[in-house]
Amino acid sequence: MITVNDIAVEFGGTTLFSDVTFAINENDRIALMGKNGAGKSTLLKIVAGINKPSRGVISAPKEAVIAYLPQHLLTEDNCTVVEEASKAFSSVFKMRDEIEAINEQLTVRTDYESDEYMKLIERVSELSEKFYSIEEVNYEAEVEKVLKGLGFTREDFTRSTSEFSGGWRMRIELAKILLQNPDLILLDEPTNHMDIESIQWLEDFLINSAKAVMVISHDRAFVDNITNRTIEVTMGRIYDYKAKYSDYLELRKDRRVHQQKAYDEQQKFIAENKAFIERFRGTFSKTEQVQSRVRMLEKLVLIEVDEVDNSALRLKFPPAARTGQYPVVVEGLSKSYGDHVVFKDANMVIERGQKVAFVGKNGEGKSTMIKAIMGEIDYEGKCEIGHNVQIGYFAQNQASLLDGDITIFDTVDRIAVGDIRTQIKNILGAFMFTGDDIQKKVKVLSGGEKTRLAMVKLLLEPYNVLILDEPTNHLDMKTKDIIKEALKEFEGTLILVSHDRDFLDGLAEKVFEFGNKRVKEHFEDIKGFLSLKKMESLKEIEK
Repeated sequence: MITVNDIAVEFGGTTLFSDVTFAINENDRIALMGKNGAGKSTLLKIVAGINKPSRGVISAPKEAVIAYLPQHLLTEDNCTVVEEASKAFSSVFKMRDEIEAINEQLTVRTDYESDEYMKLIERVSELSEKFYSIEEVNYEAEVEKVLKGLGFTREDFTRSTSEFSGGWRMRIELAKILLQNPDLILLDEPTNHMDIESIQWLEDFLINSAKAVMVISHDRAFVDNITNRTIEVTMGRIYDYKAKYSDYLELRKDRRVHQQKAYDEQQKFIAENKAFIERFRGTFSKTEQVQSRVRMLEKLVLIEVDEVDNSALRLKFPPAARTGQYPVVVEGLSKSYGDHVVFKDANMVIERGQKVAFVGKNGEGKSTMIKAIMGEIDYEGKCEIGHNVQIGYFAQNQASLLDGDITIFDTVDRIAVGDIRTQIKNILGAFMFTGDDIQKKVKVLSGGEKTRLAMVKLLLEPYNVLILDEPTNHLDMKTKDIIKEALKEFEGTLILVSHDRDFLDGLAEKVFEFGNKRVKEHFEDIKGFLSLKKMESLKEIEK
């Protein structure tokens, strides 16, 4: 059991949180929730032992292994994928090598009575006891199983880690964590760069193989599937619910109703007493009563209502020209890079007003198909864009296309037209740009902030076909909900590339699956598609 005792974090005269106490037991799978800036990542780093609290202590058994996956990391570039992943067993290999080295010394030394010889025997006995108590493991097979589960192919195993993007390096680091079989796994946004199949594999691993897990994630379906407990960080304190995320939302709603009722009653009580004090201040016969009520109000502990966003902002896309009946028609489309075939003979008809999802493993051609539709690459076959189509495209690198020399406010102000102009500050606030932030130059923003700003920009321009490539990677749940509701009401045609099932649920009515050099059309929504996929994969296991 790992315990967090009365910890507090303070900096620059501000208290992030205080008096935080909870315990993590085996089989606890905890979602750490709260709005951006509440202190979730800070708390995770304290549990990981990376940051120190201003006050309080973390207690863990001496042998406990705590493994932490941060949001951003750099893997070394001097080895292959398999070599990097195998570092998970470095302490075991080190122990084995030391046992072998000592045994070799013992066979050649003749000073059997010396203290040094006895120390070597004690050391090798201690190490051997530890080493042989470890369950026998086929390390190469374990590395291969985890890497393949996280989406790597056997060809990737011998490639240098320097050839992979940040998202794939994150997976290598995650593989190292899972291979260590730690007592507690701490994950900060683990699914941001994963496809649906890898997320499903990770879920199964965390549910069936992990001892204890604490996760920060904006992937609602992922959190709901793996957790059995929710800790919310809000207004400098925590609330601990023995419930998964969706149940916690209902319990939290009830808590706020009771808080609001108690708050309203207390405010009425305060107002009545203040009125009494004002009315009888200076009245000799009431002096003692007045002073008594003043003292009582001074000592009163004020009830706080947990922060909640009451703005209920609704984004609505600006009206756009109507397209022809078939905005996108693909016939016999094939694309290769040298000998590598991405897909061949792909066929696709997307009708006006349809909302479709492109899904499949990374590297199977989703982004390639989008580039073909956008006319950015050469290909074989036919790809026709219909009459009057105006495409709004959100690429994964969209953030890099913003003008860095103007402010956040100006970026939006230059494209907003009509009534929406009066809502610019509210819209930016919904995307976590508040107060003086909106006057920051774009070039000083982080990658995540630029992504959010690029999304705001896209929402305000009059497009009739939207193509969104992984739009939710840097958005919190509230912001995702705002975008999802806007997209539901969007009257144009929508093509979504996403691994976020919760975001796709209720939005995508048809699925195009990319895999095995083919593009397969499914007429189910995302739930139907996923249940079908799970059935298929079970049959494959049975075969």
